[in-house]
Amino acid sequence: MSTSPVADGAHRADVPLDPAKASTGQLVGELPELVTRLVRDEVRLAQAEVKGKAKRLGLGVGLFGGAGLLALLGLNALITAGILGLANVIPGWLAGIAVAVVLFVIAAVLALVGKKDVAQAAPPLPTDTIESLKTDVATVKESAAR
Repeated sequence: MSTSPVADGAHRADVPLDPAKASTGQLVGELPELVTRLVRDEVRLAQAEVKGKAKRLGLGVGLFGGAGLLALLGLNALITAGILGLANVIPGWLAGIAVAVVLFVIAAVLALVGKKDVAQAAPPLPTDTIESLKTDVATVKESAAR
């Protein structure tokens, strides 16, 4: 059994075509298969790249979560130290209440600022882009009407 191209211009699927020796017809005949193979290879490459990036992203998010937890514990230690320091001046229970009130006031201010920002961001649609697209469609319709 021969592995070279046969006389009618067709070739065996397991033999790669030599572009330097192939006719234009043979090259055009190979084009759909080559494009399909290229697209499949590109999709596989993209999947592998996304998988690798997702792993790194997951690790990074986990590390950020751990850092946030430790920062919260450190903040708790500082608040406790503040309460203990203030307890030297006023009774301990009053120092705890005073620090709690200050923390609640800070939390309320942050919540109000956050609520204002959320209200300004609503609705979560790309409104500028939508308006731009409407303008583009109107321009195309106007040009087509001429």
